[in-house]
Amino acid sequence: MTSPVSELVDLLAVERLEDNVFRGQSRDIGTKYVFGGQVLGQALSAAQNTMDSAKDPRAAHSLHAYFLRAGDIEAPILYMVDRTRDGGSFSVRRVTAIQHGQPILFLAASFQHEESGSEHQLSMPEVPQPEDVEHDHTVPPEVLAKLPTKVQRWLSRQGPFEFRHVYPRDELKPPKRPPYQQVWFRLSGKVGDEPELHRALLTYASDFHLLGTATFPHGISYYQPNVQMASLDHALWFHRPFRVDDWLLYSIDSPSAQHARGLARGMIYDRHGRLVASTAQEGMIRVLGEDAGRKPQVG
Repeated sequence: MTSPVSELVDLLAVERLEDNVFRGQSRDIGTKYVFGGQVLGQALSAAQNTMDSAKDPRAAHSLHAYFLRAGDIEAPILYMVDRTRDGGSFSVRRVTAIQHGQPILFLAASFQHEESGSEHQLSMPEVPQPEDVEHDHTVPPEVLAKLPTKVQRWLSRQGPFEFRHVYPRDELKPPKRPPYQQVWFRLSGKVGDEPELHRALLTYASDFHLLGTATFPHGISYYQPNVQMASLDHALWFHRPFRVDDWLLYSIDSPSAQHARGLARGMIYDRHGRLVASTAQEGMIRVLGEDAGRKPQVG
């Protein structure tokens, strides 16, 4: 039987149709539409595949994306890559993800020659090591059976990543709490050493838990049937080398929520305290029905 890790690696290895045209498939992980991290990871893979790593090695250092439409899990996704610029030190690629003849995502990625220079970073938060944090608890079957179908599929999946929340929250009965969290995560199996693969995998994983942090002060969660959430954009910066099959700490905060949108930021550290990546995302957060007109306050 194929493991979830090998399935994800195959999923991110988009198929080349032409020099600048690639095709990706989708995997149902319990979300109603294609998981945003999948489209991000595949788009970055397509962009990386247009770089000549043998003659002119350049590594992705940032990406910026807009989600335009929900993706259809049952249909393939075409990735059209525009080789926007190849300068002396930097290259830029623009990627359009297309389904049913319409764009569902725009992504721009920048690549750079390896260079040395001044360095500094913010320190990693003081948190327990992953071995000292409990595994995320599974939902009892009798509770799972009472939940909406999409939530059942999401909670019962055997995913390729292991997550351990330093300060866990009951997502089914969420309390109000300040908008920050720390989550240890790693790929649940070992993969090869190619940096491009690890960047694509981290791009995929960076979409987990990020926007949800903006719901913390309001006592709501994605699992509730009257809550609608969708990512609007996503930014990711790669700072230092890393491996996603080693433990990484995702330290996330949400500085603001307003006008049915929430903003979240994240810093990703390896277990030695090196800041390896940073993220930012804004998303739609709507509460439907009688609660829609209320304005929750930070607890």
